Amino acid sequence: MNASYSNPASLDAYSLRIDHKLSNKWTLFGRYNYSPSELAARGPTLSDVASSRITTQTATVGATWIASPVITNDLRFNYSRTNSSAITHLDNFGGAVPLASLAFPSPFTAKDSFLAVGFFALKLGNVLTAGRTQQSLQRQFNIVDGLSMQKSSHSLKFGVDYRRLSPVDNPLLYRQVAFFFNMPSAENGMPRLSQITSSVASTFLFQNLGLYAQDTWRVAPRLTLTYGLRWDVDVAPSSLSGPSLSAVTGYSLNNLSNLALAPAGTAPFNTTYGNVAPRVGAAYQLSQAQGWPTVVRGGFGVFYDLATSEFGTLVASAGYPFVAEKTNFGGTFPLDSTSAAPPAITPSNLSVPPNKLTAFDPHLKLPYTLEWNVALEQGLGSQQSISGSYVGSSGRRLLQSAYIFSPNPNFYATQLVGNTAASDYNALQLQFQRRLSHGLQALASYTWSHSIDDGSSGSPALGSNTFVPTLGPNANRGPSDFDIRNAFSAGLTYEIPVPKLNVFTKAILHGWSVENFVIAFSAPPVDITYGTFEQGAFVNSLTDVRPDLVPGQPLYLYGGQCVSVLGPPCAGGKGIQPCGVCVSAGRL
Repeated sequence: MNASYSNPASLDAYSLRIDHKLSNKWTLFGRYNYSPSELAARGPTLSDVASSRITTQTATVGATWIASPVITNDLRFNYSRTNSSAITHLDNFGGAVPLASLAFPSPFTAKDSFLAVGFFALKLGNVLTAGRTQQSLQRQFNIVDGLSMQKSSHSLKFGVDYRRLSPVDNPLLYRQVAFFFNMPSAENGMPRLSQITSSVASTFLFQNLGLYAQDTWRVAPRLTLTYGLRWDVDVAPSSLSGPSLSAVTGYSLNNLSNLALAPAGTAPFNTTYGNVAPRVGAAYQLSQAQGWPTVVRGGFGVFYDLATSEFGTLVASAGYPFVAEKTNFGGTFPLDSTSAAPPAITPSNLSVPPNKLTAFDPHLKLPYTLEWNVALEQGLGSQQSISGSYVGSSGRRLLQSAYIFSPNPNFYATQLVGNTAASDYNALQLQFQRRLSHGLQALASYTWSHSIDDGSSGSPALGSNTFVPTLGPNANRGPSDFDIRNAFSAGLTYEIPVPKLNVFTKAILHGWSVENFVIAFSAPPVDITYGTFEQGAFVNSLTDVRPDLVPGQPLYLYGGQCVSVLGPPCAGGKGIQPCGVCVSAGRL
């Protein structure tokens, strides 16, 4: 039987813009955008239809006040709202027979619950799904104000940036998944196991405040200095409704025997107020020769990141206080009332698998990066220049997770986030630029760089980024996931000359140009990992670590020598030799 279907989708965008000049000193503006989108797609089986909808709205108003010829103030206010939802249902496409009803215990329905039935014999995993899969709402208020002042040879800037986020996490209140290992058991309604999950919704509150002051000082005709200071506060997240992320006491990755839940209402970590970030830069003109100027530039700065950046990942993978799970072995399908009953979300469940606790280090500090650069630019005539730069940065106190089993009898598993990662980046950048002249414009650049870190992202779900207390902080240190050693790009634009024939040909041929560009870069690093369970005196960690190279053993095999771990020849005749790496901590 053959049948066809479509996956209908729509995306619309509406905008409204208002600009008004009140006087020579006051200017107002307003912007509003509304963008709804919908998509209906079939899968993982053709009788499963997943419908999703995302609606984004933004509104921005602002005012510019020219207080005097040397003083200007800009004020901006923004409100953004993004609402997304998704639901799946079964239909009769291709002769399929949808389930007569969804076996959710009262009071749950398809509007707040999800059902999945997996058939392992078909090698398709969860092939039947129905119910709501996702619903969330993000809301943001942002106020930015900047004051600019020119005083003699000084250009002063002062500003404030405040942001308030209040996302609503509305997960599936109930989820039921049944697994059948063969078709006879499915026909007889006898699952090998089933998993039941209960969840609760929550509305969170995030607040960030930044204040800055900067001065650009023209010390001399050849010398310009820029220096400033920024102060950042990332307020510890809290909950406007529902539970907030758990807080813990007794946090020590070397000895978690005293790890325990903090009293309800305790902040996940302490808000820090000493996040002062200085920065300084200078530009000096070494030579003022006509057409061949030489300029040297350099700078250094401290930049703080948000500690709450990993909060969303923790909530998505969290157990208590948002989620509780239980596993039934055997039984019948549809499940009986006892097996289908949702588990209670209580601290007493934290020692029962697969429930887990997610938490931050109570003494978490803001991650920060030290950045510096120095550059030399040489003019090559009036329209061309070449420059060389060294750029470096060091990230410290970066966020990283540790996934630990049975830290003490009170917990089955924990995912703990702390300031355990670091990174280093160094780069040489070369650039040639020709400004538009005689119809020709060109830009070419080459970068050699090397980025090293302990974890390229804080979440363990995104790669081998977990911290392993039993192996030490450098267990996974090596090239970053995004480390690109060599990158080259070049672009050329040429305006086609117009023959001077008549007005008609000029109107038709004027304004045409030819553009060419080329981009080439080396591949990211080879990333080989293996899962391991590390045991220590106080910590049992589950992680993916990168193996070390075995001295004297080639990393790659070619041609007839190449056989994958599963037996068949490697695709393309090239593969990594299993004996070329060893099972120990480290990275290629």
